[in-house]
Amino acid sequence: KHYCPRMATMNKPTYAAIQSHSPVKPTLVFVSSRRQTRLTAFDLIAFAAADEAPKQFIHLTDSELQHILMQVRDSNLKHTISFGIGLHHAGLAESDRTLVEELFARNKIQVLVSTATLAWGVNLPAHLVVVKGTEFYDGKTKRYVDYPITDVLQMMGRAGRPQFDQNGKAVILVHEPKKNFYKKFLYEPFPVESNLPEVLHDHINAEIVGGTITTPQDAIDYLTWTYFFRRLLVNPSYYSLEDADTENVNSFLSNLVNKVVTDLQGSGCIDLEEGEDGTVGLVPLTLGRIASYYYLHHTTVRLFSDLIEDQNDMDSLLDIVANAPEYDELPVRHNEDKMNGEMATEARISVPSYSLDSP
Repeated sequence: KHYCPRMATMNKPTYAAIQSHSPVKPTLVFVSSRRQTRLTAFDLIAFAAADEAPKQFIHLTDSELQHILMQVRDSNLKHTISFGIGLHHAGLAESDRTLVEELFARNKIQVLVSTATLAWGVNLPAHLVVVKGTEFYDGKTKRYVDYPITDVLQMMGRAGRPQFDQNGKAVILVHEPKKNFYKKFLYEPFPVESNLPEVLHDHINAEIVGGTITTPQDAIDYLTWTYFFRRLLVNPSYYSLEDADTENVNSFLSNLVNKVVTDLQGSGCIDLEEGEDGTVGLVPLTLGRIASYYYLHHTTVRLFSDLIEDQNDMDSLLDIVANAPEYDELPVRHNEDKMNGEMATEARISVPSYSLDSP
């Protein structure tokens, strides 16, 4: 709630942090969206102008600057670079991103305002890192959510240039109710939990196809060698287990494997085969092999198997593919539904207006 006004109020503290901690050294400012890169950069320019030092962040001669500006394609970037502030996000042309990275790495521009993806991608360390806000818009849930802790750590990790600095500085600007949480996070270690249960179906299916798992007991044994099992014993409540008593753990793993086997069988990925000694074997089927080979979710191959027929036309095939669960992970960014609506008017196939914000 009130996300955009809150981001706007963080621009002055961002400028103050630069003046206090890195007045002449490179600074990375991480924001959550492409729009925020532009708005943040414009406000930093305004604050610098108010201090009667609008060009304080640029370290280029006028002739060098004019030569560089002729190469820039994005109009907003052209404006901000002239004041020594770069923008970096996926919406820029590759040539613009490469140019900005080079200018920042050579300290020709002192400030780079970037989306959080830069923290994982390009190696551009700075003396000061400012994390402006710890939330981003999640298109899947259609609301603002917190960055994963690993992302915040990765951003902070960009602070400090080993070849130039003895130390680095990181400033996290955060909503007041979350301040204590981030203080605790900075000074106390957080446990790393396992997400294996969320994707267990596909891992078990792959092991069945590969021949590593041939019975439900093999699947249980397989789980005991995972990090998930180690965390289950240490922090059982996180995984909805009352306590780590041996009997409870065994029952929990058996139920988990039985559910996975039932789901995979229902998706047509595996079959159950009773052996002569009465043991139940897990046999991979064609759909399971396809799912494993192409890294598809088991529900995706079931969807394709159920709906794709000889008489499908292009419209229905596109609808089937678009409904694959894999697309659930692709967010529709804030306001991109409007762009989708504009493109829909040019599409050969009609697009319902209610689906414009759907991945």
